[in-house]
Amino acid sequence: MQPIKILIINGPNLNLLGVREKNVYGSLTLEEINNKVKNFQYGYEVSIDFFQSNNEGEIITTIGESMYKYSGIIINPAAYSHYSIAILDAIRSVNIPTVEVHLSNIYKREEYRRKSVTAEGCIGVITGFGYFGYIMSVNAIINYIIEGSSF
Repeated sequence: MQPIKILIINGPNLNLLGVREKNVYGSLTLEEINNKVKNFQYGYEVSIDFFQSNNEGEIITTIGESMYKYSGIIINPAAYSHYSIAILDAIRSVNIPTVEVHLSNIYKREEYRRKSVTAEGCIGVITGFGYFGYIMSVNAIINYIIEGSSF
């Protein structure tokens, strides 16, 4: 079996992790989270690339360019998850299994954070488990690829 290639996309303000609202997002930086995700032992050969942008257009372009390069996408669209139809359309367009992840439990937060329009294009959403949600998302993608779409 060839390595499973996964792209992890992080949206706006996630480059400020470790500094911003530690009571909500924890004290780990994005680089520390990426290292934990990359160094986790998944039981399969997994190649993971990371991308972060504060710009919606760059995220959309990156999703579009992922076609034929990646087996799966994990995305934390951050604030864009609540209103970006453009990111939703990009996710749907590439037809790559995508998992949405959030560090905090969006359902325990403000009302406007409880709806994710981008989740409609994803095979699932993992929310509220901090950095470990990314590891859970990688495992979900692996299971989806190996077992097929029979969740």
